[in-house]
Amino acid sequence: MRSGNTVGSSLISQGFTAPKYFHPRPSAAGRGFDATSSGGSNLGPISERLVHAVGQRILQYRAENTLAPGALVPADAVTASASGLDPHISVKNALLQASRVANSLGLEERTIRLYIERYTEGRDLGILGEPRVNVLMLNLALDGILK
Repeated sequence: MRSGNTVGSSLISQGFTAPKYFHPRPSAAGRGFDATSSGGSNLGPISERLVHAVGQRILQYRAENTLAPGALVPADAVTASASGLDPHISVKNALLQASRVANSLGLEERTIRLYIERYTEGRDLGILGEPRVNVLMLNLALDGILK
């Protein structure tokens, strides 16, 4: 909530696309980020459609984040989650986006990295899953810098 208005849910991903924001995982929910149509694409690992889509997303991700042509891209940056609405990205994904966000906001990259660190959530119960970053919470925190 900001000024009494709902701005998003920390439980459901939203489609941030502006350079000043961290971008979420791609969404396969409906036409993208449609909470009424949650679900994955159901495309298997040898699906030509999936291979083409992931290839295009890799190129786009590298271009958006000014990465070298052969730079490794985290899987969560180019594949949708099973629900299509996962609100988290990997720490590696967030760190690769840090330079773009810092440049867009006119901030030092180390400042953005401190925000990533602050908004990194640990493993569930200390052992399940991987550390992750909630995209909405991180973006809202960065919006607070500007106000």
